[in-house]
Amino acid sequence: MAQHILGIDIGGTGIKGGVVDLADGSLVTDRFRVDTPRPATPQAVAAAVRAISAHHSYEGTMGVAYPGIIRNGIALLAANVDASFLGVDVDALFTEVTGQDVHVMNDGDAAAVGEMQFGAAAGEAGTVLFLGFGTGIASALFREAILVPNMEFGHLEFKGMDAEHYCAASARKREGLSYEEWAGRVNEYLAHVEMLLSPDVIIFGGGVSKKWERFGHFLHTEHAQLRQAELLNNAGIAGAAHWAHRAATAGA
Repeated sequence: MAQHILGIDIGGTGIKGGVVDLADGSLVTDRFRVDTPRPATPQAVAAAVRAISAHHSYEGTMGVAYPGIIRNGIALLAANVDASFLGVDVDALFTEVTGQDVHVMNDGDAAAVGEMQFGAAAGEAGTVLFLGFGTGIASALFREAILVPNMEFGHLEFKGMDAEHYCAASARKREGLSYEEWAGRVNEYLAHVEMLLSPDVIIFGGGVSKKWERFGHFLHTEHAQLRQAELLNNAGIAGAAHWAHRAATAGA
């Protein structure tokens, strides 16, 4: 029997969700989006999550990708949401407000799990590094397909600053860099993380990966295979859904 789970991805400007077929990570519904509330307080975001669930007339286990560090369901970092999220048991709050069984994870981890399970890294058993280039740099690390959660490699100190300030996709726009100039910065960062982590595969994701043809040929690595992410904007939704299913099954 097919397993269909609702996945939701909380972003800085929008919250989007759809029902995922866990056989292949595809959406079996439309991807419904609402604006991220301002301020993005826990109750306001929970109401948005409930609205997405109601739009799909969904009942059951739900997975939610949250923009920050999550440990045992509790928010330890609030990125692009209100600081009042800090210390909140997000699992418990979203479960209470929606009336469903909700499992929350870091958004970078969710996108990476989507690519590991259904996309560019499916079947990989070595060391896999996911990097999602956008406003910042989301990151995740796997060894033998096991996730090491809440990696924040975008905040590595690099050239005297957070690496994402130097080479996130937002840095290209902010500083008016050409794609070739920006790719040069990314290559410096890739060399740094290769030296630290020795990954077998690096998955290049984030919103800018949709424009791969404009810069992909400028990128290079020393030893790791570099691959474009495949699920694009649905990666976080698919990954959150898969993770929630695993969590619900383990707790059954």
